[in-house]
Amino acid sequence: MRLILLGPPGAGKGTQANILSEKLKISTISTGAMLRNAIRENTELGRRAEKYLSDGQLVPDDLVVAIVKERLSRDDCKNGFILDGFPRTIVQAEALDASGVKVDKVLSIEVPDETIVERLSGRRECKSCGTPYHILYNPSKSGERCEKCGGELICREDDNVETIKKRLAVYHEQTEPIKGYYGKQGKVVSVHGREKLEDTVKEVFSALNIDTQ
Repeated sequence: MRLILLGPPGAGKGTQANILSEKLKISTISTGAMLRNAIRENTELGRRAEKYLSDGQLVPDDLVVAIVKERLSRDDCKNGFILDGFPRTIVQAEALDASGVKVDKVLSIEVPDETIVERLSGRRECKSCGTPYHILYNPSKSGERCEKCGGELICREDDNVETIKKRLAVYHEQTEPIKGYYGKQGKVVSVHGREKLEDTVKEVFSALNIDTQ
């Protein structure tokens, strides 16, 4: 299966990608990881990308697509792959199609904005050891202190409400229209990101016709 995962920040794409990767025995490909690997391996594409990043610029779409295509040509992607975090715009989706990369399905994980805000703004992590918590779903029994080391629990800067709303606005404006693009190709399947992980997994497997056994 050659799959693209879509969904707003905090929808659980990474979690579902890991579960699907293990179930289907295919690799999950993250754009950020691909760029870092290309730079670390000092490939020609990596060197070109590093020039943009070192100047504080975004890597151009055509270069990102070239790096994606190169990564997907490796042996571990011959039986399929999961793209998480790419494409982010219709322009990138068009470029991916033009490059000859074939996609079977686009899985869109739907979660209301208010739920995303609740999920992300409620996240806390220990300032000392990094242990994650959530004020609703996984609160520390020690109140505002880490159960493991007693460190202070903090809210990450990108988890404050205003930042979350800005990230959601960018998603709705730039990335969500991709559903329409792939919808015209008959490739989009949508699921609800449920509160319980097992409920979401069940819906994802059903939407993709994956045997649960």
